[in-house]
Amino acid sequence: MSAGEFNLLADSAADQELVKLVRPSDWPNPRPQSRYDLVVLGGGTAGLVAAAGAAGLGIGLKVALVEKGLLGGDCLNYGCVPSKALLRSAAIVGEIRRGQSLGVEIPEFNVNFPEVMARLRRIRSQLAPLDSAQRLKDLGVDVFFGAAQFASPHRLAVAGETLTFRKAVIATGAKAVIPPIPGLRETGFLTHETVFSLTRLPPSLAIIGAGPIGCELAQAFARLGAEVTLYQRGPRLLPREDPEASALLERVFKQEGIRLCLGAQIEKIKPGAGGKVIHCQNQTQTVKEILVAAGRAPNLGALNLEAAGVAYTAQGLTVNPYLQTSQSHIYGAGDVCLTEKFTHSADASARLALKNAFFSPLGWGRGKFSEIVIPHVTYTDPEIAQVGDCSPQFQSLTIPLTQVDRAATEGETQGFIKVHYQKGGRIIGATAAGPVAGELISELTLAITHKISLGQLANIVHPYPTQGEVIKKAADAYRKTLLTPGARRMLTWLSRWA
Repeated sequence: MSAGEFNLLADSAADQELVKLVRPSDWPNPRPQSRYDLVVLGGGTAGLVAAAGAAGLGIGLKVALVEKGLLGGDCLNYGCVPSKALLRSAAIVGEIRRGQSLGVEIPEFNVNFPEVMARLRRIRSQLAPLDSAQRLKDLGVDVFFGAAQFASPHRLAVAGETLTFRKAVIATGAKAVIPPIPGLRETGFLTHETVFSLTRLPPSLAIIGAGPIGCELAQAFARLGAEVTLYQRGPRLLPREDPEASALLERVFKQEGIRLCLGAQIEKIKPGAGGKVIHCQNQTQTVKEILVAAGRAPNLGALNLEAAGVAYTAQGLTVNPYLQTSQSHIYGAGDVCLTEKFTHSADASARLALKNAFFSPLGWGRGKFSEIVIPHVTYTDPEIAQVGDCSPQFQSLTIPLTQVDRAATEGETQGFIKVHYQKGGRIIGATAAGPVAGELISELTLAITHKISLGQLANIVHPYPTQGEVIKKAADAYRKTLLTPGARRMLTWLSRWA
């Protein structure tokens, strides 16, 4: 199959190399073994981790993986890898624009958009060997390309063959949700699966949806030179994040010239002489391209789950805390069953499914996915990161980056860290907003996972000057709250007595 059949560029050498690795046209599906210990459906992050992990246990498991599209899934082909390559180019533009405030003036510069996209595709193909069919084969996994359908709870049909299995992991991922806006499909639009094949910068771009994907790409395309309008049905950006973080990002977007239409209900879209015409609340706007970033829905429709007796809803597979479906020998992993649709949560769920499927029968205990602490990051500038329970029912303290020396010297004081805690300083959740929020959140994830209190964090020495000092300052601020008026009087008396 060619690159063009997978929303890639048929005339791109990098995309051709990508396809050779993750969907080779001459790949012969192997002869099925009599019975597999594990069959994995889907070759994205969760599927690759499950298949490679099972084969790598060294206990002789017979493992098969079935993929109907490209190995690597969204992360490699249409998500994390290409988007972060694009964001890196956009970040350079942001640095240049901030240069004047740091005494560095670059009066003229040029964005070579075709080269930005060519670099993106080169990086994607460079990383593809880790997800390649040959690598899986070398690990001992039988790789089958084709659409899979269940024939029974223990049999699967793919490309004219039948795979019989003892256990299975369904990891078929998710796809873009297309909102039912009249005229949208007829007028045409981009999604995360097609936007990275652009070779020319659209002069104007409307983005529908202000979640992580919409916000990241809105800022990236605006910095690269497009006039960007961001439409959101709700009243704020990033509705799942801390309201203060959303407000901060809103201010930044307005400063960078991104037009925000919040609380907006798009009525219809029509083709026009100058592009695509968006009708929204008695106003019209004409743009060259529309990007839909309105969420993602699980890929389940063609699996014939009824034949296997596997329950599901429009939200995905129905799984218990151990990631088992209604058939206890069939597990779910990744976007197809999780609310948290992130690469790292897909990885964690696949590891847990593997543990529960093959180690718990040996008496090693089962794990619950709800017990895993999953952080997430929106890679805008500033980054927005969150972990744990950030509801207002808990006590919280906030440290602005203006109090951090390294942030001041870097000229990046827009941001903060907010820590939610219970009595005794036990950390329940946290939000970080700033240039390295995605790095800072890991320390707080560790603290929540291992029940390290704010008081204990205050004992950790952080190097000076670093952005990480903001966590130390939060811990110190918590300790100050322990000094009640009575405690202060006692310390004053003791110091005088001494």
